[in-house]
Amino acid sequence: MPLASYGVLKCQPIKGMHAADTSHYEVHVVDDDSDYRIAINVKSQQSPPELLYYIDENYQNNILAQLEDLPLGFTALQSTPESIALDYLRKNLFDYHKMQTAHHIIGADNELAELIEKYIDLAIRTSNSTIYAFGQKWGPETGKRDQYFGFKPGNGIHDIHMNQGNTGRFEKDNGPYQDGGLFIHFPVKNQLVAIFLAFQSQSFDLDKTK
Repeated sequence: MPLASYGVLKCQPIKGMHAADTSHYEVHVVDDDSDYRIAINVKSQQSPPELLYYIDENYQNNILAQLEDLPLGFTALQSTPESIALDYLRKNLFDYHKMQTAHHIIGADNELAELIEKYIDLAIRTSNSTIYAFGQKWGPETGKRDQYFGFKPGNGIHDIHMNQGNTGRFEKDNGPYQDGGLFIHFPVKNQLVAIFLAFQSQSFDLDKTK
């Protein structure tokens, strides 16, 4: 079954943090009117706990022109080949065979969180940088503050990873053209950093991802 509210959040970063007691790296971001939290998995709830990742610091793809045309804020996307929805297996986004396994996942010593933090910190320090987060939106949670950054109402996006090939209790989330991902654009250098994530427990077999 497809994700309930799939799309892309175009925003500017304010603050990042890795809460050692969680499996996510959290990012406080804003558009012109609202605050959001991007929850990025850095540890799996299923075994093995280490994630797969692929990071390209100079990503070349025609998706950038389409992303720049989007308004700030969340844009809902159709899970179809014609939209800019991500699909690790069906679109030529990157060679998933080149994904690496993250290590050192205990507490604050999380390799993947440290890698993501490096790029988020650079985006915070760089004028006019823009983040594009693909995943599933939640909120706004009327009357409720965000549990990490305290803004109100709670609002954000998660599932910033491949969303197909799941087994067990996450199998219900499977669907084509609804994968997550993170793009960070540094316009001064016209540099696009792409971050793609997947769980080792997920299958990359097309026949098992429908």
